[in-house]
Amino acid sequence: MPVFDSTTTQLIIWAAIGYLMGSVPYGMIVARVMGLGNLRQIGSGNIGATNVLRTGSKAAAALTLLFDAGKGAVAVLLARALAGDDAAQVAALAAFVGHCYPVWLSFKGGKGVATFLGLWLALDWRVGVACCLTWLVAAAIWRISSLGALAAAALSTTWVMILTDGSTFLLGVVLTLLVYWRHRENLARIKAGTEPKIGKS
Repeated sequence: MPVFDSTTTQLIIWAAIGYLMGSVPYGMIVARVMGLGNLRQIGSGNIGATNVLRTGSKAAAALTLLFDAGKGAVAVLLARALAGDDAAQVAALAAFVGHCYPVWLSFKGGKGVATFLGLWLALDWRVGVACCLTWLVAAAIWRISSLGALAAAALSTTWVMILTDGSTFLLGVVLTLLVYWRHRENLARIKAGTEPKIGKS
């Protein structure tokens, strides 16, 4: 747990800022700007980088990954610089929730994987790098993006305990549970053997 030095008002403000930053649907914006159509009518209908890749544009998928990770990281870095570590953790959680449940899209957003990774890179770069490597290794082995995400989320709290003082452990548990909740349909498809491989529709 972080030491809460910020006032309740400050934490509420940073929660709102984090949510608004996280709720920007960059996948849909990138797809529109690059003439790839409406993501809601492509593949899974998700707004994240994995579904953008199903348009056939690796550049668009890379940009979406970068922007979705970046919005979470920026929210954390701003909150830490202007308010402190407690506000940074609040902003991190709010940014993740904003991506998954954006008010602009009737609270139907993405799975939050890129934002999850961006948050950890900003909260503690060592944990962030470990989570990214976990995702890469798992995705490379199974060629399933969601399995990489689930592996990264599952091990994130382990990396927190090994690499840090543990002050972000509770946040890590909450984020992990949210990642698994957002991937509940993927888990069902993985169990049934019908989850799409990376780059496939």
